[in-house]
Amino acid sequence: MKNRKPNENGIGDGIAIGGPKPMTMKKKKNMNRLGGTGLSLQAFANAKSTTNHYNPALIKKKREFYKNAKYVNKYKKSIKRQSQGNDPLSATRTLEIENEDMDSSRSNKKNKKRKNSSQGLRELYEKQREEKEKARMEREAIIQAKKEQKEKAEAQRKAGRKEMFKKTRHGQPVMKYRIQHLLQSIQSSSGDTVNKI
Repeated sequence: MKNRKPNENGIGDGIAIGGPKPMTMKKKKNMNRLGGTGLSLQAFANAKSTTNHYNPALIKKKREFYKNAKYVNKYKKSIKRQSQGNDPLSATRTLEIENEDMDSSRSNKKNKKRKNSSQGLRELYEKQREEKEKARMEREAIIQAKKEQKEKAEAQRKAGRKEMFKKTRHGQPVMKYRIQHLLQSIQSSSGDTVNKI
């Protein structure tokens, strides 16, 4: 039989029958599947070390810096405006000093009014305090009544429960107490419906 695979000397037909594909063909298919050649180790290391220019912390710092600069500029402008406007104000200040003597007599009258108003405020405070105290006492009385009612109902429930759990000597429940309980509940419900109508 002929040797169909080419050997080192190049002897043979050059026709491969069956057998595995050459290594170069597999490599080409893998390269196409993976999207081209992979990065070398050096290229990978360099790619990782370069910055992508997106750093939220730096962006936040820059934004804050510009914001502060804006506030500083506004502050400087307002100071400048005030210093320009101060010249006419100095003239009005001298007028205010002259009018101070007249204002002192007026201030005495205002002080008297303040004393009267402070007394009025004190009276108003006392009235509000008394009203709050009354409301608090009423709430406490209502809470106390509810508490007593709850305790009374709890005591009745305990007594009724004791009777409901009584048993005969054969272990059967005593029906007398259960029937009384049913009768009372029916009477109370019928009494409620009569009162509602």
